[in-house]
Amino acid sequence: MRHRLSGRQLGRNASHRKAMFRNMSASLVEHELIKTTLPKAKELRRVIEPLITLAKVDSVANRRLAFARLRSKEAVGKLFSQLGQRYQARPGGYVRILKCGFRAGDKAPMAYVELVDRPVDAVAVDAE
Repeated sequence: MRHRLSGRQLGRNASHRKAMFRNMSASLVEHELIKTTLPKAKELRRVIEPLITLAKVDSVANRRLAFARLRSKEAVGKLFSQLGQRYQARPGGYVRILKCGFRAGDKAPMAYVELVDRPVDAVAVDAE
């Protein structure tokens, strides 16, 4: 029985799901806007929001926790140097999900995942 189990499986096993969200999180931190399917976008929000909250307090312990989840030095550096400062006064809701139609091949619902208050010169990157 699957009572009280939260989160979507997305047709993947646990290690594949973990690796996928690790890569998507690093891409979102790097580019600040990615395009993916709507269910993946909604699950990504559950991964990235706690990381940004963690980045508000810059300490060695928090950097190690973030690195354990992201496994990317560049992403952790940007997370703590830029994003943590940018969202210092915001109590949550760092990610916006915008629906953008359906994929041509299989009609999967697509969405943009972007960081709120991002600079307008950031460019979208497909993360499928």
